[in-house]
Amino acid sequence: MGKADTCPVQSTSVTARLADIAAQAGVSEATVSRVLNGKPGVAAATREAVLTALDLLGYERPARLRQRSAGLVGLITPELENPIFPAFAQVIAQGLTRQGYTPVLATQTPGGSTEDELTGMLVERGVAGIIFVSGLHADTTADMERYDRLRAKGVPFVLINGFSPRVRAPFVSPDDRAAMRLAVTHLVSLGHRRIGLALGPARFVPVQRKKEGFLHGMRDELGLDEERCAPFVQHSLYTLEGGQAAASALIERGCTAVICASDLMALGAIRAARQHGLEVPGGISVIGFDDSPLIAFTDPPLTTIRQPVQAMGQAAVRALLEEIGGTPAPHSEFVFMPELVVRGSTATAPAEPSPG
Repeated sequence: MGKADTCPVQSTSVTARLADIAAQAGVSEATVSRVLNGKPGVAAATREAVLTALDLLGYERPARLRQRSAGLVGLITPELENPIFPAFAQVIAQGLTRQGYTPVLATQTPGGSTEDELTGMLVERGVAGIIFVSGLHADTTADMERYDRLRAKGVPFVLINGFSPRVRAPFVSPDDRAAMRLAVTHLVSLGHRRIGLALGPARFVPVQRKKEGFLHGMRDELGLDEERCAPFVQHSLYTLEGGQAAASALIERGCTAVICASDLMALGAIRAARQHGLEVPGGISVIGFDDSPLIAFTDPPLTTIRQPVQAMGQAAVRALLEEIGGTPAPHSEFVFMPELVVRGSTATAPAEPSPG
């Protein structure tokens, strides 16, 4: 369009440009001028608003600002339907923006871009680093060499929810084992003995850890070994429908309580209970995992394990910025303690026969 050949502070037509940019960004013309001339004293968020206005209006960024605005950080999530992923994205984006970086959200969609394709796109855009949330690093069947190749390109990264000793990077996770022990202890205190566990696919590290924590809890609280607990563990998909299918199978095996690996699965479990003519929590208790936004307002309000999203997201940002700054964070796992949030979906167990 030929609008951007000159710096907008050097010609008579530039005053109009300054006014346009200021109006678009919601700031004063003086602030626009300070940003375009690289002057200090402008907040990172304000500077980003001006640069975004520049882009929207079709003006080319001055060369000195192109380098400054190269502080892009990629954030790759598997989906956005599960509200826990937008929650992570919001915390991480806020943390990055406060440090003057621009977050670029890249989301996988069914039949759309894969994690590798999204990573390639972000690398091509020259991102300073990438944060992966619940990515292939959590899949024990995935090839971890993809992360070695990314590191070889000089792109630092941090991985949330999942762990592999083969990947040299900082990991950030909730303590999935402790989470399940909290859930089991709570249900046993309410008199439940036939407690089911609805999980995602078995190949994922968080799923394996949740199962381990559940089995330890059942052994410590009820004296049940792994063999006797086997019928109480049901793998499915991390979706509402997956939770419904898993819970339906557990209900048919006589479970009076179901612990779910996500809040979405727990909502599916409540649907399954009602299909079987059971009230929640009168006929069956249900516990979720995540404490997703709005989950306190379901019917009934969901008892769940709160994943410490704020602390985890902030830790991921700090670790990545240390990597970017040349002082790498330890290539180990930062583990955060979850919290049991008791609401209305758990209650005293109905009368039941002893297991086994």
